[in-house]
Amino acid sequence: MVGALFVVGSSVMDSPSGLDAHTRSFQNKKKIHGTSRKLELGSSFTGSSIVFRLSSKRVPRIASRRSKKKLLIVNEDVAGNYDDTFGDVKTQLINYFTYKAVRTVLHQLYEMNPPKYTWFYNYVVSNRPTDGKRFLRKLGKENQELAERVMITRLHLYGKWIKKCDHGKIYQDISDENLALMRERLMETVIWPSDDSNSEVVG
Repeated sequence: MVGALFVVGSSVMDSPSGLDAHTRSFQNKKKIHGTSRKLELGSSFTGSSIVFRLSSKRVPRIASRRSKKKLLIVNEDVAGNYDDTFGDVKTQLINYFTYKAVRTVLHQLYEMNPPKYTWFYNYVVSNRPTDGKRFLRKLGKENQELAERVMITRLHLYGKWIKKCDHGKIYQDISDENLALMRERLMETVIWPSDDSNSEVVG
């Protein structure tokens, strides 16, 4: 797990050297009123043995500003990797257009060439086009003509989709769906008060 420890409002962020210097400055504080009480703060999320030692003089100051400072643990595994190239999305998109092209070719063959349709239908049942590249490679060995037809069809379908695709609309649709799902969940968890105003008191 990759984590980072941030102290909001402090000059010490995630630099190890900055943490060491900050720790040493706390350790060099003089004892107040002859006492050596210290507060130790540690975190297992940092993956290190860094411990903050605060003198008793420093503790009340931090406690008084507790509402202003927050301790945030940032986990990159949870937040996601923003350097992702979305290669998996590209692969899924290609696979989907392969599947859509297979359906289109099957429909065309059903209308124009029933014997070839029957063969291709049986082939698709036995070899699902979930992995477009593997499906077409194997189909090319069985029937090169149909493989080329599917490849041309998927390219044609993708070209049509690019012209009609509205990325802003898709973004808005995702946003609206997220909001609707959160509202739906909220309504499920809310306990509505019962209306007893119309009930009659007997006695």
